[in-house]
Amino acid sequence: MGEQRLIIFYRNPVLGKVKTRLAAAIGEDEALDLYLRLCVHTLSVVKEAQPTKVVYYSDRVVDKDLWDEAAALKKRQLGESLGDRMLNAFTQEFQGGADAVVIIGTDCPELRTAHLLEAFARLSENDLVVGPASDGGYYLLGMRKLQPELFHNKSWGHSSVFKSTWTDAEKLGLSVHLLPVLNDVDRKEDLIHMKNILGKTD
Repeated sequence: MGEQRLIIFYRNPVLGKVKTRLAAAIGEDEALDLYLRLCVHTLSVVKEAQPTKVVYYSDRVVDKDLWDEAAALKKRQLGESLGDRMLNAFTQEFQGGADAVVIIGTDCPELRTAHLLEAFARLSENDLVVGPASDGGYYLLGMRKLQPELFHNKSWGHSSVFKSTWTDAEKLGLSVHLLPVLNDVDRKEDLIHMKNILGKTD
């Protein structure tokens, strides 16, 4: 396969602006600390992956931070809804010459480099790769051709996202490879999934 791009959707780490559902239960300071731990974990996972990395910032691009400018391109997310922002990011990367694009966030402590490698490998023989999350969303989405329909009419942040995406893929006649189901960390009850991964469970 030709040019591969790995998009990392990154929310600028501002107190009170990250992990808001979790912050309601554990406090904003603790939520920010946990978010930064998740980001460090994500960085360690993507570091070993070969595709070109592109970090998309939620608010503003920061030159000197966790993400090394020499190892990743940096851009800003554009759009109102999460679907709009993801569609714009995929569009930019495909228009920039990519033959396969995969997107991840920074919420999945169970994500490993092997999942990324599998995603890109499977895109050589499938139209779509999806990593389902246990909460009904997905932690990874990859495609080898832009499919705008996958970003429309979704209740982002709700448990119907993966099912709706799967339905869209069936309607479009896309071949889909599913990765293992993994756990995101968005709510207090999800903290159990941090155990033995980030060294913090409560």
